[in-house]
Amino acid sequence: MDLRFGDSKPTDEERAAVDALLGPPESSWEGADRSDADLRWARGGREARDRRDQLLPALHALNDRVGWISEGALDYVCRRLTVPPAEAYGVATFYAMFSVRPRPATVLHVCTDLACTAAGASELCAAVEARLGPESGVKVERSPCLGLCERAPATLVIRAGTPARPTQEDTPARPTQEDTPARPAFEDEAVQAESGGPGAAAPGDGKGKGRRGRNTLHATAVCAPSTPDAAVQAATTPETAPTEPAPESAVPQSGDPTLTLLHRIGTTDPTSLDDYRAHGGYTALRRAFALGPAAVIREVTDAGLVGRGGAAFPTGRKWQATAAQPDHPHYLVCNADESEPGTFKDRVLMEGDPYALVEAMTIAAYATGAHQGYLYLRGEYPRALARLTHAIEQARTRGLLGDDVLGQGYAFDIEIRRGAGAYICGEETALFNSIEGHRGEPRSKPPFPVEKGLFGKPTVENNVETLVNVLPILTQGAQAYAAIGTPASTGPKLFCVSGTVARPGVYELPFGATLGELLTLAGVRDNLRAVLLGGAAGGFVRPDELDIPLTFEGTREAGTTLGSGVVMAFDDTVPLPRLLLRIAEFFRDESCGQCVPCRVGTVRQEEALHRIADRTGAAAADDIALLREVGRAMRDASICGLGQTAWNAVESAIDRLGAYE
Repeated sequence: MDLRFGDSKPTDEERAAVDALLGPPESSWEGADRSDADLRWARGGREARDRRDQLLPALHALNDRVGWISEGALDYVCRRLTVPPAEAYGVATFYAMFSVRPRPATVLHVCTDLACTAAGASELCAAVEARLGPESGVKVERSPCLGLCERAPATLVIRAGTPARPTQEDTPARPTQEDTPARPAFEDEAVQAESGGPGAAAPGDGKGKGRRGRNTLHATAVCAPSTPDAAVQAATTPETAPTEPAPESAVPQSGDPTLTLLHRIGTTDPTSLDDYRAHGGYTALRRAFALGPAAVIREVTDAGLVGRGGAAFPTGRKWQATAAQPDHPHYLVCNADESEPGTFKDRVLMEGDPYALVEAMTIAAYATGAHQGYLYLRGEYPRALARLTHAIEQARTRGLLGDDVLGQGYAFDIEIRRGAGAYICGEETALFNSIEGHRGEPRSKPPFPVEKGLFGKPTVENNVETLVNVLPILTQGAQAYAAIGTPASTGPKLFCVSGTVARPGVYELPFGATLGELLTLAGVRDNLRAVLLGGAAGGFVRPDELDIPLTFEGTREAGTTLGSGVVMAFDDTVPLPRLLLRIAEFFRDESCGQCVPCRVGTVRQEEALHRIADRTGAAAADDIALLREVGRAMRDASICGLGQTAWNAVESAIDRLGAYE
């Protein structure tokens, strides 16, 4: 049985938002006025179904223009794409940033996750809610991590509305020599589901071929660190919002000439392609073309590069497995949906050095035989979206993307797809489902993505930090890169340090540095209570364990995890039970609900932590035993890493820190 929306009709504004992306409807079957021809036959169904991957961009178009998704608007999207209404409703209700109920055009997201909780987010949220009542025209929503942990507590304002200026497709390319001042915190960000621009038809035989639909613009404001006055001001009088700090403010080591991955942040204009090339940009791509695809993969393999998202799978093996697949086309997907609480390194890279990611994606695609790349970006990263959209447009204009990259006869292009607030979409197969227009639920493996990934074709997926590491491998050579770090964990690593430290931010250190050395750089306080490694899916360590080497093998031997590089320090003023309860709430909210162990287990975990929040010793013993049983079930039987790691932090707090004793 499917849903029926009855007599609900889209408004003219909703139609305009969808048509700006998909183009005008061609028949009454798609929502146009009925004609005599439409009474004789139905046409266009196959083509419409082939555009199922436009469902998420279409929902974004509606949300950006109107602020919510009505039944009439959703029905219109379903007709345009030939998607069953029940499936489209399931997708629209899957993402936290969408609403299928009426709400004001302005939404103020207040981060209530770990770093912000420790910095007083609960008090901030209560104060903002008290001042912004129903008559204010602002909806206040408590949000999971916004990726602004170095400036906690953080808020994000998103304002829907009609575009105030032409979309990127209607705007001439910017000059190649830019002299761009700092961007204000509240600005109209160019949002295009496929990073459209002049001459942007996708090469190859993949999805998205020849489509560059327009999308609406949405206005955003970032307030971090936020106060009640600043948050209310940004939501109600955006023209007076404070300027957002430059990306280098999140890099305490900015300007250090010994940096490898962060050396351009703060020294290079992130909006200027010429400045990027003057600082070594596109040297790696030229060497890749000189070596050839097989030799590039060999260099990456010899360098010992492993994934930086937490799984630490060898990148060279993944690339080789994808390149060897006879089925075509191949796809490249960059996972820029970093949603792990405490993680913000990819945001800093994308905001401060966007051309590096474009170049690295081009190299990865060339090595694996892909001609189409997708960059799946967090919906909460407006400045990264603007910087990457501009960088892709400029690369296209200058022949660094498109049908003939650098005159080498190789075709490659990149489309940006925005996420909409779903932690689970950081899992690679859930991300594929999201791009394809389905709910972002993980798939069973095998088959693995290198065999059947995006659109059922061989796909290589890497995160931002992993891809950016490819550039120094090719410019320095595999041997020089492998000499950095340890034999089992080679190269530099980015660490996101936040919490109760004097200098939070992104730090670059070689693998093998100790946790204590990193915290000394960040200015750890004397009354340190605990350190959380790896984010909500990681584990706690004690203040007397700061000699743990920050390598994959070192943290594993210490009984914890490095994860994506999150390091959160908490002093003795932060109530530990409150943090554990927030972690449990996070996993309950973010569980996709597909498998029973995770769907039920995350709820039972939160319930038990609520019961023992103010109890210790024997009074908490029964619930702790229940927590262990539920945790084992989730770890052993959940379909993906979310459920498998949902108990890690709580377990480590009980066993290592003596929580509830």
